[in-house]
Amino acid sequence: MLTIYGDLQSGNCYKVKLLFSLLGVEHDWRHIDVVKQETKTAEFLAVNPNGQIPAAVLDDGRVLCESNAILGYFAEGTDFLPADRYLKAKVYEWLFFEQYSHEPYIAVARFINKYLGLPDERKAEYESKQAGGHKALSVMEQKLSGQPWLNGEQLTIADISLYAYTHVAHEGGFELADYPHISDWCQRLAAQPNYVGMS
Repeated sequence: MLTIYGDLQSGNCYKVKLLFSLLGVEHDWRHIDVVKQETKTAEFLAVNPNGQIPAAVLDDGRVLCESNAILGYFAEGTDFLPADRYLKAKVYEWLFFEQYSHEPYIAVARFINKYLGLPDERKAEYESKQAGGHKALSVMEQKLSGQPWLNGEQLTIADISLYAYTHVAHEGGFELADYPHISDWCQRLAAQPNYVGMS
């Protein structure tokens, strides 16, 4: 059976769990605790030498890593990834945005605050993440002011990917009340059939 190594407190892992729930993909979830450094064990490094989660081991034993690559693989041929080349490229544009302009700010600030307890030695780093996080949220807010989903009229893995850390952005100091279109978007996604929350 398809096996996923991950931690559902991680947005990068949760986005995979959410897509699988929406698609009804059966899988075996194996919990890996990053804080306990379980990604550094010999067993896990044999799966992903980069020591990061999530990692997917397909039915035939092949391995896929990097959360957005996993989303792309399983969304192929479904409504969550357009067949049109341009629209598909626009989805991937959002996935790259998520990893380079969103996650490094919002996810890192959340980690420092929620998991590390905002220690004195990392407060300056935490504060330095705020401007970049708000810039990313502003880009999303502007786009969602004129359409229901990031890529237009259809829910795609662009939304799933960015929802993962956005809906818990307050845990990193980013109040979504300041972004009403993002707040509405979060509610739309959470209302989808077979939605599963982060746990």
